[in-house]
Amino acid sequence: MPQLLDPNFRRAVVLLVHHDAEGTFGVVLNRPTEITATDLCTTLELEWCGARAKGVGWGGPVQPQTGWMLFDADAALGAGEVKDVAEGLGFAGSLDVLRVLAQDPPDDLQLLLGYAGWGPGQLEAETIEGAWHVAAGEAGVVFDPDPAAVWQRQIARTDVIQAQASTAITVALRLFPM
Repeated sequence: MPQLLDPNFRRAVVLLVHHDAEGTFGVVLNRPTEITATDLCTTLELEWCGARAKGVGWGGPVQPQTGWMLFDADAALGAGEVKDVAEGLGFAGSLDVLRVLAQDPPDDLQLLLGYAGWGPGQLEAETIEGAWHVAAGEAGVVFDPDPAAVWQRQIARTDVIQAQASTAITVALRLFPM
């Protein structure tokens, strides 16, 4: 079974946020970093009013200086540009939205730096080669409290045979029809 050679994506679970003929945009859900929300907000001169230990995840290798948020969509009503990724699941990358969320962080909040991106047809080609397994996702996986176990749980709920699951196959989750 072919595998993606990029170590960034070994056993990664990527939430596909946008997919069309021009390409695909997603964020890695299961790569914690040592950065905390407090650290991030301090560098942006914002006050973080949530748990001091709230972590920031690595969203992917593209533009690691960019920040992205996944959250309960109701938490940022009127805060700016928020994309509904699935029912009740908001996605944003604006400082205005972070400013609102930092003041009263919802329980369901994922902060990420960087993203994963594919050009036209690239993800489809890599999927045909067997490097990716695209599966229907559930919004709950986005906020899984144990990022280290997310990949194994996602493989277990798919139809990937166990021999393939023991390799470095990567899971791309979609919450919308492709």
